[in-house]
Amino acid sequence: MTHLHLAIALDGTGWHPASWREAHARPADLFTPGYWTELAVEAERALADFVTIEDSFGLQTNGFQGQDQRTDQVRGRLDAVLIAARVAPKTRHIGFVPTALVTHTEPFHVSKAIATLDYVSTGRAGVRTQISARAVESDHFGRRYIPEFQPQDIGKIEVAELISELFDEAGEYVEVVRRLWDSWEDDAEIRDAATGRFIDRDKLHYIDFQGKYLSVKGPSIVPRPPQGQPIVAALAHSAVPYRFAARHADVVFVTPTDARGAAEIVAQVGVEQALAGRARERLHVFADLVVFLDTEAESGADRKDRLDSLDGAAYSSDARIFTGSAGELADLLAEWQRAGITGYRLRPGALPDDLAKITSALVPELQARGLYRSGYQATTLRGHLGLGRPANRYASTVLEGASA
Repeated sequence: MTHLHLAIALDGTGWHPASWREAHARPADLFTPGYWTELAVEAERALADFVTIEDSFGLQTNGFQGQDQRTDQVRGRLDAVLIAARVAPKTRHIGFVPTALVTHTEPFHVSKAIATLDYVSTGRAGVRTQISARAVESDHFGRRYIPEFQPQDIGKIEVAELISELFDEAGEYVEVVRRLWDSWEDDAEIRDAATGRFIDRDKLHYIDFQGKYLSVKGPSIVPRPPQGQPIVAALAHSAVPYRFAARHADVVFVTPTDARGAAEIVAQVGVEQALAGRARERLHVFADLVVFLDTEAESGADRKDRLDSLDGAAYSSDARIFTGSAGELADLLAEWQRAGITGYRLRPGALPDDLAKITSALVPELQARGLYRSGYQATTLRGHLGLGRPANRYASTVLEGASA
């Protein structure tokens, strides 16, 4: 039986905006390394493939454009990549996939940051690429103007064209990042003190990328990462991001509401993957779920209702919200796995409570059903996901030229 994969999505004190008011929440520790280390260690106890860490260019808000005036919800966060780099050495197996905003940043900077994360984690790094389509976020940089729009405007031609352009740019961005990771051959470092040769300069390559949006020469300043290519992930809700993920990602996070929807999304991603010429490559489709699990004292539904009452509004999400027992959640995961979903990114409604229940209740339930591993078998994030270490594109080009 094929084992399913699990990832844990970490964000603040949990995904419910009132989670910081829970008895076990630690809002005073949000900006300390120990807080994030303890969450990652707990996720590793759950044998998760990786954790993701949220990030953004704007303060958390309930409005799409502009900052709300609420003072009763968590506001502010640390840089996701830097959290991962600080915490990863405190763990042994679990992968780290921080969010990187690609619209206003430079791929050279992100490539070396994630390559560095791969080194400090000894091969357990990835990156979740995310576009920035908010006018209030573009105002932080002043280099480009993104017009303001609301979610209900997505169907308008000019907004659809903007979103499509941002994803096309993100596609170039990922291509540049991947090429920079390959710009050093694996054996470019000689480190021979006797001869005084530290590197073989012929094994560092200019990538000379020229695209519609980006022009990058290279090479990187960081040697090729231990995994060769760290994992690239993306969250996708519709056709354009499905296409982006199918062309450029190793893992795509999707948001079905039921098994039928899951099967339809898997099929749609598969079509885009074939059109991209990647039909033979493994592309993991992870379903996102916000989870409020039953505890000994309170049902998951009651916990969510109580938090909703504290917040003054019923919590909603882009992903399906699950409330119930670990057994009921295992039923759902098994059903969606049959629909083609290969893994799940679970968003704990409240931290640390829901993460602890994933470890203590959901994981044993899945193991008892033969759906989940009993221990880590690999040492890298690519290994956890069953992905091989890819060949270096520039080394193969050099070898082919030499044999011609």
